[in-house]
This record gives sequence, C-alpha cells and structure tokens, in this order.
Amino acid sequence: MMWSLRFLGVGNAAAADQLGSASAVIERDGEPLLMIDCGQEALAAYLCTYSAMPQAIFITHVHMDHVAGLERLFFATRFDPAQCGRVRLYVAAALVPHLQARVADYPGVLAEGGSNFWDAFQLIPVSCGFWHRKLWFDVFAVRHHAPGTAFGLRLRGSLLYTGDTRPIPEVLNTHADQGELIAHDCALIGNPSHSGLDDLEREYGKNLLDRLLIYHYGSAAEAESMVARGYRVAHAGLRVALAEPVLAQALESS
Repeated sequence: MMWSLRFLGVGNAAAADQLGSASAVIERDGEPLLMIDCGQEALAAYLCTYSAMPQAIFITHVHMDHVAGLERLFFATRFDPAQCGRVRLYVAAALVPHLQARVADYPGVLAEGGSNFWDAFQLIPVSCGFWHRKLWFDVFAVRHHAPGTAFGLRLRGSLLYTGDTRPIPEVLNTHADQGELIAHDCALIGNPSHSGLDDLEREYGKNLLDRLLIYHYGSAAEAESMVARGYRVAHAGLRVALAEPVLAQALESS
C-alpha cells in the first residue's frame, strides 16, 4: 500500500492567489483519503486534481483562507442526492461555534428556504482525535491567534501537519516521536501568529528540523531563500511519499 501527501496550495492569506490556499490531501494508493482545510483556491485545486468533490475534510481553523471553499462545496453537494449529507467534516469541538459563525449563520442559506447549511454535510466534532476509514488521526492544539482556536493533525508514524502555528516544540516532541514527516507553517519572517524560519531554528532540535517540509509562506522568493538555507519547501502540486501509518500496519497484521 502506498501513502502520500499532495499539496493543493502552500500560500498564506496574502499569497493564496499566487501560491494557492494552504491545503493538502492524504492519499492512499493514489486516491484521496482526507483533505486538510478547504479554502476557495484549495477546493478549485482539489477539483482540478481529482475531478470530483472531496468526501472528507479536516479543518485546522476557521480563517477564511482555510474554510471559504465550504460555501461552494455546500451548493455542490446540497443538490446532489448521492452526496448530500455524506461529506464528512472533522472539526475540533472548540471550533464548531466559530465555524458556525463563519460559514453557516447567514440568514436563509437558500433564498427559497427549506435548507440548513449543515444539511449538506456530516459534521463530526472531535476532541483528541477521530477514526476515518479505519485509521486513527490524532488532533492537538497549536499556537495561532487565540488559544483553543487552531489544531493540527497526526497520522501516527506517517505525518504530522501543524496547520497555522507558532513554534510548538513541546507538542512535536509528543506527537512527532515516530519519525513522521512534519508539514509545518513557516515563512521567512515570523509574526505573532505564524512561525518564521529563525523561530523554528531557535525552538527545534536537529531531529525535528531535518523532518520539516515547509508550507504557508508569502512568496516564491521566500521559498527560494528557505531552500538556500537547506530546508525542504513545498509547492502547489507537490506529492511526497509517506511512511505507512503505524495503526494501519497493526490492523493489517491483526
């Protein structure tokens, strides 16, 4: 069985039009398993890549460059009897009120009435993690804006995806302790909500730095500068191989 991570976009909010909204898809044997975040540009990239709408999405946080595509996805699924109510949205329970306010509170989602925004989806609130397609995904809080408003994702032994965050060494030492690839938010220069390269070099040891794959940056020039400093930097369309998840191995051998 082959596992991979495909980046649909790698830009921050200001660079999404050029680099795509930060989003990725975990693939199994070349097929999409789980989309991470759904910005407007990310949904378009997903459609272009897979010629279909996503069937399962994990939301890291509710800034619009990560969730704006949900409105378009609503209209695509609400009127499709085969899809309506079946697209899974895995959302940290603490984010549900914020997501409701961002995308679902507009009065009268349809002008003719008769529909709620969530009718189109299967909303699954999660805490420390969730099961999807017989795989367990760990969910953990990261440092982005207010506490408790952004979360990362781990597929044990395979991948850790930070979402938007400042450095989180204590989290990575716990959740990236089995050699996982670490897809990490990082720009050349950090700010109070996002990591900069100097921040990561100050906070992380070599074991973590060597496993970083950087995304969510501000320009192609930034990417070139980080590559020149010896780091791997993702680009839209990049597909990287992942190790087989630990739990998947256990289930297959049981």
